[in-house]
Amino acid sequence: MEEAKPTMPKASVEVTLRRFELSDVDAMMAWASDPEVAAFCRWEPYESREPLLAYLRDTVLPHPWFRAICVVPGGAVVGAVSMAPTAERCRGELGYVLARAHWGKGVATAAVRRALRDVFAEVEGLRRVEALVDVDNPASQRVVEKAGFRREGVLRRHYWHKGRARDMVIAISCS
Repeated sequence: MEEAKPTMPKASVEVTLRRFELSDVDAMMAWASDPEVAAFCRWEPYESREPLLAYLRDTVLPHPWFRAICVVPGGAVVGAVSMAPTAERCRGELGYVLARAHWGKGVATAAVRRALRDVFAEVEGLRRVEALVDVDNPASQRVVEKAGFRREGVLRRHYWHKGRARDMVIAISCS
C-alpha cells in the first residue's frame, strides 16, 4: 500500500483536544459503557461510574499524553485519543475511542490528525507513531488511512483479546 495522503471529511468537522478532568467521568460513561464502542477495545464496557472514575483518576490523569476529544461548537467531550510511549523513545502507539453518536462524521479522523500534529511537536525524540487496528475493524482502519497513516502490514496473532488471539493491521505516521 502506498503512502496515504490525508483527505478531508465530506463535512468539515472541528475538534479540540485537551487534558481530561475528573468532571469528565459522566461524558466518558457515554462511550465507556457502550458494548459496541468497547467491542474492539481492550476493556469491557463499564457498568458503573465508580470504576471509570478510578480509571480516570489513576490512569488517564497521570498519563503523559491522553486527551479528551471535544467537538466544536460547545466543547462536548465525545471521545479520547492517547499516545503511549514504547520502550523505544522514537516510537509511540496511538489509541482512540469515540462515542457511537459521532461515528461516521469525520470526528475521529480530525482528532487523530490533530493528535499527530501535537504529539510530534510536544514529545521530544518521537519520530514514529503506530496505530494497531484489529483486522475486523475496517472503520478504524479507514480513520488512520484518512489521517495519513501508511499501512505497513498485518501482525498475525499479535495479542490476546477477549478470548482469542487477534490479527492487527499496523499503520504508521512518521515525522
